[in-house]
Amino acid sequence: MQMGKSVSSNWIKGLSYLILFSGLWIMILPFLWMISSSFKTLEQVNEIPIRWIPTEFHFENYLEVFRVIPMAKFMGNTVFVSFIVTVVTLMICAMAAYAFARLEFRGRDALFFCYLATMMVPDQVTMIPNFIMMKYFGWIDSYYALTIPKFFSAFGVFMLRQFFLTIPRELEEAATIDGCSRARTFWSVVLPLAKPALVTLGIFTFLGEWNSFLWPLIVTNNVDLQTIQVGLRTFQGEFGTQWNLLMAGTVIAELPIIALYIFAQKYIIAGIATSGIKG
Repeated sequence: MQMGKSVSSNWIKGLSYLILFSGLWIMILPFLWMISSSFKTLEQVNEIPIRWIPTEFHFENYLEVFRVIPMAKFMGNTVFVSFIVTVVTLMICAMAAYAFARLEFRGRDALFFCYLATMMVPDQVTMIPNFIMMKYFGWIDSYYALTIPKFFSAFGVFMLRQFFLTIPRELEEAATIDGCSRARTFWSVVLPLAKPALVTLGIFTFLGEWNSFLWPLIVTNNVDLQTIQVGLRTFQGEFGTQWNLLMAGTVIAELPIIALYIFAQKYIIAGIATSGIKG
């Protein structure tokens, strides 16, 4: 009986590994094709069947990207917008989440659930009203339009609130006994303990802004203000797409995000594990 259970367990484990391995290849194949295509000519990209390893590597594709479009300017705009949105979002979400987690006021829970319900509203629904507001304020073609509408995140408030609820109240009470005000307790006691959750939210926010395409596309016409995702659209024309240059530009755009994730992955795991956000 014991041997039968062991054999059954091994079969289940083997099947699980097979499914995971298959899923891994399904997810990684587009990235491998992207990297492979970035070293090909346009004719080689369109070859059928696909040649995964180019017969000749065209490293000049990466230099051509910087020649055809102002890649450095697009990267700079993306870094600036992503950084500003991430920092301000963390500040606003942290203060709102702490208020929902610790402060007692009438209608707190109802307000929180109403705020949380906005997560069910797709961005496409609010995009037109937001665009009209930006136009009314005269912010079209400005960094204001690229950043200010992105400062507020219901998901961020929810995530940080869940983390703050795990922090023992005794720590805050001890700080109060030592003479700390509510604000001092928040900045000196709560936020340092919430570092994993803050880093996790920061990574999610930065990644979302870095890959944002539709909103920057509709609020910017000036090339000097466009972000990298909008800038890569240059390689897609009415009569064709320069796939090799587009893939080279995409590889360049993804490298900072990959490096950032590798650097901060331990904080992401810790933040997700302790904030009640489960996959």
